[in-house]
Amino acid sequence: MTDGIAWLAEPQSITFGGYSVTLARGLGVEALAARIAASAQWSKRTVRPAGELTGDGLVEALESEYGDTWDGIGLRLGASDGWTFAVAYGGWFGEFRNDPAISEGGAEVFRVEYEEENGKPVPPTFRYHRDGRTVCSFNLHLDDSWGDGQVEGDPEVTGPVKELLTAEGLPNDETENREVHRTTLAVLERHFGLTLPRALVLEAPLPAVLLTD
Repeated sequence: MTDGIAWLAEPQSITFGGYSVTLARGLGVEALAARIAASAQWSKRTVRPAGELTGDGLVEALESEYGDTWDGIGLRLGASDGWTFAVAYGGWFGEFRNDPAISEGGAEVFRVEYEEENGKPVPPTFRYHRDGRTVCSFNLHLDDSWGDGQVEGDPEVTGPVKELLTAEGLPNDETENREVHRTTLAVLERHFGLTLPRALVLEAPLPAVLLTD
């Protein structure tokens, strides 16, 4: 049994500030890190290896390098259950384009992000890029608080997702946002087979990189 991704909806599920997780098929960890770096929208980012680190270790490395964790960006990388994954730390908020080029060459790339401490507030988001195209995207609160809360993309991809969400009684304005968040993640994990190994991410040292500018 895999861990899925619904656990990301828990408060501070990975670290303070929220989560930014990328899951991919058809890309190795080095290629995934390079493509994430290439999607930076404000400055050119270079991947610099930082050794094998726990999450706390990468936070400390960012503080040592930049003086403040939020002034730098790092990734911890791994592979599990057929997926390559990258988990972002530091000041990743708003730093990367929603760029389907990350999936060019036949890859599949799923990105889920949540700026948990953003006071606006910004809802969690889901993006599915496949072979250079965005085929499904929506905010995981399924509301219009930030952009369009509708499931958008290719009908053959979005249709089944909408049906599964409807079967869960969503969207529903009376359901608390955190429960909607958890339920939408659970739908996505079941439908697409998405999984992120919880113990590995929270406890084990993993290959880490800094995205330097």
